[in-house]
Amino acid sequence: MAPRFGPLQLVLAAVGTAAAVLDVVVDAWAAVEYAWGGQPALAALVLAPLAIASVATQACSWLWFRSDPPALHPDVPQWLVALLHLLQLGFLFRCLHALKVGWKVCWEKAEEEEAQSHIAFLSHDISMLRLFETFLENTPQLTLLLYVILQTNKAKPFQGLGICTAFLCVAWSLLDYHKSLRSFLQHKYELSWQSSIVYFLWNLFLICPRILVVALFALLWPYAVAVHFPLVWLAMFLWISLQGTDFMESSGPEQLYRAMVAVILYFSWFNVAKGRTLYRSIIYHGFILVDSTLLALSWLWCRFPSDEHSYLVPLLSAALPCYLLGLALRVTYYKWLHPNVWVQQEGGYDVVDADGDTDGLEFRSLSVPELVNRRMQWLAQVQLSISQPGRQCFPNRAAAL
Repeated sequence: MAPRFGPLQLVLAAVGTAAAVLDVVVDAWAAVEYAWGGQPALAALVLAPLAIASVATQACSWLWFRSDPPALHPDVPQWLVALLHLLQLGFLFRCLHALKVGWKVCWEKAEEEEAQSHIAFLSHDISMLRLFETFLENTPQLTLLLYVILQTNKAKPFQGLGICTAFLCVAWSLLDYHKSLRSFLQHKYELSWQSSIVYFLWNLFLICPRILVVALFALLWPYAVAVHFPLVWLAMFLWISLQGTDFMESSGPEQLYRAMVAVILYFSWFNVAKGRTLYRSIIYHGFILVDSTLLALSWLWCRFPSDEHSYLVPLLSAALPCYLLGLALRVTYYKWLHPNVWVQQEGGYDVVDADGDTDGLEFRSLSVPELVNRRMQWLAQVQLSISQPGRQCFPNRAAAL
């Protein structure tokens, strides 16, 4: 049975859309303030992540729209949808279309399985697109805002609001993405408030120290970040490519997906391949820990014992314990709160999923299988299910998309 979309989910979807619009407004406000203040370079740096994130998100949205079942297409001409994506309004259009469908499901008694599968499909895509947009836009902007505040030793109202909205978008996108993945599982494995809190906290404690050390490194050598980021991004992109991702429908879009995930990996962990993640996780966190430590030591070596920004030394000293706490919470989540643990305790193997294949977790069986979001289902299989020896979640590539 598909998950029920109710009034609460509709309100949350509306809040998420409003937060995304507010974030763009705050970015525009910050750019105008910098431009009027005689700092056009900072205005450009604020708008650059917004532009890059928007173009990449619109490209994914359009590619997915073209491959979606016709039953999911809105009642507007395809050329108009293409024009909206060209005008960078495609993602917003998706959100508004999902709200319209959700309203019908909630208040016009459209509770049949097809309608529920329709809104679930749309919500899953929006969740993934929001995650891409957040890490391509908000995390770089958070780093930039922190850099500017540390450089000037003061925070203006638009900067404080920018930091709040950026953190809100990051937190929202992470929880919404995780909830979206868990929605593919049976009701007993759905997201609980305990796992929500721990999942959010371990991501927060791992992302914040990373943003802090990059901002401090930029404070020391602003132009060196323009070298550091591409090098680390390239390393992550190659690492993803070696894992053989198969998320998009063709090789060209697949490279776009890998490029966006490489940006996420610059700031946070993101699993992209099936199988045990222990060794991949150790390699990733070890690399990020060494890289972040080198950035922090570079700042300490060049600034210490100067009195300027001396108040940051205790803050920087807390970054390592914060990161280690995040790792501890991550271990806690996977040891006690991850659905795989419950499956192992219950012996829940060989349960039929939506496609008729078997795997470690119980996946929902839908009466409208053509409206199953294969992209997000594939990620759910990757990030949530147990890969048993000699078995695959999907029999071929087409089923995994």
